[in-house]
Amino acid sequence: MDINWLVRFKNPIWWGQLFLAVASPILAYYGLNFKDLNTWHSVFDLIWSAIKNPYIVGLIVVNVFNTINDPTTKGLSDSQRALNYVVPN
Repeated sequence: MDINWLVRFKNPIWWGQLFLAVASPILAYYGLNFKDLNTWHSVFDLIWSAIKNPYIVGLIVVNVFNTINDPTTKGLSDSQRALNYVVPN
């Protein structure tokens, strides 16, 4: 599985996708909005509740996999062209 991680880490869009891949299943399952998380205590309680819930963990794993996988290539690796990128194209 050859993935050009350095280029992905330099791409702010990828970071946004990764954040939403983790946050959206948690917020949707508990029926919350970002405005409901107005204290650090409520944020940490929500994260702890999500970690203890295998259904939410499964959803997060699937979402993160979909964020990492490039559907335009065969298998899980990046294309040879993408492996040679130094910055996001």
